[in-house]
Amino acid sequence: MSEYLLIFMFLISFSGNTQDIFGKWKTIDGQNNEAKSIVEIYERDGEVFGRIIDILNPENKEALCTNCEGEDYNKPVLGFELIKNLSKDGKYYKNGTIFDPEHGKKFKCRLMLTEDPDVLQVRGYVAFLYSTQYWQRVE
Repeated sequence: MSEYLLIFMFLISFSGNTQDIFGKWKTIDGQNNEAKSIVEIYERDGEVFGRIIDILNPENKEALCTNCEGEDYNKPVLGFELIKNLSKDGKYYKNGTIFDPEHGKKFKCRLMLTEDPDVLQVRGYVAFLYSTQYWQRVE
């Protein structure tokens, strides 16, 4: 009987660690609650990145990043890497940046799963001012 208990405890502890931020997320605008895009969050060379893989409004699918600077200027928003260089620190992913291609603003970024593992808290901030969005996991 104790071997079954041990296996059960192992499965519970393992399943609790399977939820992470990696995968596809529907972005939700914090101002008007509008779903805007699908972002895929992935790991590369030990850091976390996020790329826009779908734009939900058909009229915006061909949009160019006219507010971007440097090599990203006038590149398609679809495929744009907006989250860069985050690293895991406890329950947070931080120490990187997020870029808002619509407004041409770059922010420090912090990501964290909420109590619901299908909701991602996305926080962009400058100094002590911040804005938070809650993205929904996409299967």
